[in-house]
Amino acid sequence: MFGISLLPIIPLRGEPSSKSEMVSQLLFGEKYKVLHVQPNWLKIETVDDNYIGWINDTQAHLITETEWNNLRNAKVVTQFPFVQIKVNNVPMFISTGSKIYPKEQFVIDGYSFDFENIGNNRDLEQTALQYLNTPYLWGGKSPWGIDCSGFTQTVFNQLGIAIKRDAYQQAEQGTLLAFLAEAQLGDLAFFDNEEGKITHVGIMLNNETIIHASGKVRIDKMDNYGILNSDTKKYSHKLRFIKRIKI
Repeated sequence: MFGISLLPIIPLRGEPSSKSEMVSQLLFGEKYKVLHVQPNWLKIETVDDNYIGWINDTQAHLITETEWNNLRNAKVVTQFPFVQIKVNNVPMFISTGSKIYPKEQFVIDGYSFDFENIGNNRDLEQTALQYLNTPYLWGGKSPWGIDCSGFTQTVFNQLGIAIKRDAYQQAEQGTLLAFLAEAQLGDLAFFDNEEGKITHVGIMLNNETIIHASGKVRIDKMDNYGILNSDTKKYSHKLRFIKRIKI
């Protein structure tokens, strides 16, 4: 079975319970495969990053294989500000990072928006900066709340670049840089804990400045040790390495 998110945000949980940890989110237009069905819950795998979790069946929308195949070939726009669309003729606001499709290629009657006047913007810095001061939310992927790897993934997704969901997964992608001095706009910096586990990621704005989600999406200074918090004047994260994702 196949599905698509028709809500602005759907929590993706680690277990089939509303009390379970939210491990990620589905934004509007994100597609998924249904792996398992049980009362009230669906275990799904997201299409873009193969992330597995549980959604409540009241928030699911299943589609046919024909509709699924049509959407796979549809033009998608992800780079836009908050916009209002209509689903079943009911107005609804969706956030940047969602996926919107031409009306003729979508699966819902009464779905509309001004597709022709919305276009993709491939300016990485501008895309990242629009999330400034977004509050930190574990599992979040939107300007209403976002975590560190949700931030990096969503920014890159808006540029049409698919990267994995979690920081340790993103750390396995890209090309390793030898020195911090080589870093440039768009490189991903990874940070570890005392056990050597990757626990944090952010986007380099240049070779001495990073934008990342820690408490909120913020800009801080970087050096070879790690991130120097501009408020506390203390190091908040220890640098492990920097990688370049092809943009």
